[in-house]
Amino acid sequence: MNQGYATPSPSATAPMLLVVEDDPTINQAVTDRLVAEGFRVVQAFDGPGAVAAHGEHAPDLVVLDLMLPGFDGLEVCRRIQGERPVPVLMLTARADETDLLVGLGVGADDYVTKPFRMREVVARIRALLRRVDRARQLAAEQPPVLAVGDLTVDRGSRRVMARGSEVHLTPLEFDLLLALAAEPGAVRERDELMREVWGWADAGGTRTLDSHVKSLRAKIGADRVRTVHGVGYALEAGVAGVAEDVDDLGAP
Repeated sequence: MNQGYATPSPSATAPMLLVVEDDPTINQAVTDRLVAEGFRVVQAFDGPGAVAAHGEHAPDLVVLDLMLPGFDGLEVCRRIQGERPVPVLMLTARADETDLLVGLGVGADDYVTKPFRMREVVARIRALLRRVDRARQLAAEQPPVLAVGDLTVDRGSRRVMARGSEVHLTPLEFDLLLALAAEPGAVRERDELMREVWGWADAGGTRTLDSHVKSLRAKIGADRVRTVHGVGYALEAGVAGVAEDVDDLGAP
């Protein structure tokens, strides 16, 4: 098992990133660029090493390759999100939508398909970290608990209750639900949600938002998130057993 190890950093207070990539050349190239951008970086080269490094170093964000020895990036994502939720940017050489949706379903926040430009990777990382900071600021500024019907969203503990049972969400699923719950019944435009939750407006070019809505519906109830065709989504109080339709472009 290749254990993770930390690289030097210009600042001891900079965000800590875990880079998980089995190709040493790619891993080092990504690491060098991120260190140059001012991040602290921990490297891992296989699934077990990634989980161990996550537990030891408690990174602020994980850059995770899909195909790894030991066990793959999807299993890594499942394990680390179950241990301590953290934003995940997944790297994949497999561009088919099935793999991407499965990856997002286990807690990845975004993905970049190989070959990628490091400029894009850095931009996505900064956007995800900004989202985390915004979520913390909102938690301090707004009411601690939001209620929509029998759905409650606790900002402080980041816990969600639906129909009397606790619902376990990934960090990004929680932030998406929070954005919808802040204006219950109101239609939130896709670009608006992308900017607020992800930090950029790219809804037309990816299925990231749709994938997270699909996963959120599976956990809190399909009837709670209403699709407004060609516009966006709205959070409703929900009626048990009522399914939600989808738009004709393939959104969940």
